[in-house]
Amino acid sequence: MTSAYLCLTCGTQFPPAAARPDGCPLCLDDRQYVPPGGQQWTTLEAEQGRHHNRFLDVEPGVVAIATEPALGIGQQAYLIRTPAGNVLWDLIAYVDEATIARIERLGAAIAIAISHPHYYTTAVEWSRRLGGVPVHLHESDRAWVVRPDDEALSFWSGDTLPIAPGATAIRTGGHFPGGTVLHWDNSSDDAEMREADGAGVLFCGDILAVVADRRWLTFMYSYPNQIPLDAVSVQRIADMLEGYRFDRIHDAFDRHVDAGGNAAVRRSADRYIAHIEGRAGPTI
Repeated sequence: MTSAYLCLTCGTQFPPAAARPDGCPLCLDDRQYVPPGGQQWTTLEAEQGRHHNRFLDVEPGVVAIATEPALGIGQQAYLIRTPAGNVLWDLIAYVDEATIARIERLGAAIAIAISHPHYYTTAVEWSRRLGGVPVHLHESDRAWVVRPDDEALSFWSGDTLPIAPGATAIRTGGHFPGGTVLHWDNSSDDAEMREADGAGVLFCGDILAVVADRRWLTFMYSYPNQIPLDAVSVQRIADMLEGYRFDRIHDAFDRHVDAGGNAAVRRSADRYIAHIEGRAGPTI
């Protein structure tokens, strides 16, 4: 009997196989970790009924989806309701029939886009259960795909990809070479979204991460191992976002910048680079 094994630590799903994988390459990398007790495995089928996915309205046209209790890293996904159809940004490992039914009640899903390999998780399952919608991944991170699927996975190159009208994936790099954020202009004539202000929204995964002081963000090569990102990469992130207008920022862990998003990115990058280059003032 074959099973599509799932890494319990990061939620990455492997191709169906008779034996458990030897290890998870995502967790063996410096940007993730193998827990002290060693690599542990499960399957999506084994987790059914042990979790449920919570839907939370974040702002007009945006719904966050989070698994309780957490499975894997514990990030959340976002459903973005555009005039052309709904886009899923980033993914969570747990998916069940109730989740798909809830998503479909909110309108047809037309695409999935993922910020970086830590959130590829059960991407093939999500695509199939949503009727074969494409999963957009950046070509630079193709080597980190552990469950290939030519029908579900669509690789793109360059620095930008229009996902839907008003929704653009932007390759900033950083945390991973293909690290991507999503910009949405949140403009719509839909009566259900009459409160949308068109000020622009940035979905950043943890390519950028909102910190405890919600006016600021940070940038890391590895979050669990606390390895900082280099100054050149941080400056590229800031430069790539300079041409986009966004007021609010939503990261992968229910942290949000509620206003002044553009300015928050600029000053956060400047502060971070000053510290990493030793220009922030004496510390001794």
